[in-house]
Amino acid sequence: MATKKQTAKPAATQVKESQETAVIDAPVKQVSVTPKWEQKNRTYILKHGKSPLTHTIPSKHTTKYSLLYFDKEEGIQKELRYATNQSSPFKAEQKGEATIGHITFENGSLMVPKEKQNLQKLLSLYHPLKDKLYFEFDNVEVAEDELDTLELQIEALNAAKSMDIDQAEAIMRTEVGSKVSKMSSKELKRDLLLFARNNPYLFLDLANDENVGLRNLAILATENNIITLSQDQRTFSWTSNGRKLMTVPFDENPYSAMAAFFKTDEGVEVFKSIEKKLK
Repeated sequence: MATKKQTAKPAATQVKESQETAVIDAPVKQVSVTPKWEQKNRTYILKHGKSPLTHTIPSKHTTKYSLLYFDKEEGIQKELRYATNQSSPFKAEQKGEATIGHITFENGSLMVPKEKQNLQKLLSLYHPLKDKLYFEFDNVEVAEDELDTLELQIEALNAAKSMDIDQAEAIMRTEVGSKVSKMSSKELKRDLLLFARNNPYLFLDLANDENVGLRNLAILATENNIITLSQDQRTFSWTSNGRKLMTVPFDENPYSAMAAFFKTDEGVEVFKSIEKKLK
């Protein structure tokens, strides 16, 4: 039987198929996207709320003040300097005579207009004192921080509003001490809400700390002469018969130690007995 003869494909067709295969098999190149530098006015603020009349930071590399930037891609240190007549903050990229400028904060801040790109890049990208001595003010970051704080304040205020009086007393005792025992319920609630609003981080931390309530119980028991803390603050005893309850470990707060004692098998019974006597 005769078989059909296969017809050879034209050379042009073979080349085209080869190219298509090469395109399909070629690995996808990953392109790293570098954040675009935005030309805008920028403000820099001294850290820790410092606001001296004037404060000057190094504007060029010297033996006294190191002003170097390590370029990871090239693996070398690059010398920095602020030259008012140059476009780059790197000395090696500056040409001709350089006019060195001063970098001076006035009343704790420095506003650099968008026209001074060399100074902005020096301060925002390369200066070794950035985020150590000063930071760049960012409206977006500030807004995000303020939003986080407001949300936390709402959470803390809601928790304070629904908190029972015993827990409220325990938390406020950490703030005002024994004064809390003389406060009316309305005064206590008011101060609790103010505390939650003004320091929501600490308030929520205390609200979620079970030891706060236990410490408060130990303090109340001492104030009501149910238990006695020795003068050297090393021993708790029953006031009624002088029987020792526990010895406070060295260098530990006595009421924190008593709170930890309440969690032991023996301490649970003491805790229940104190609760009954306080009612």
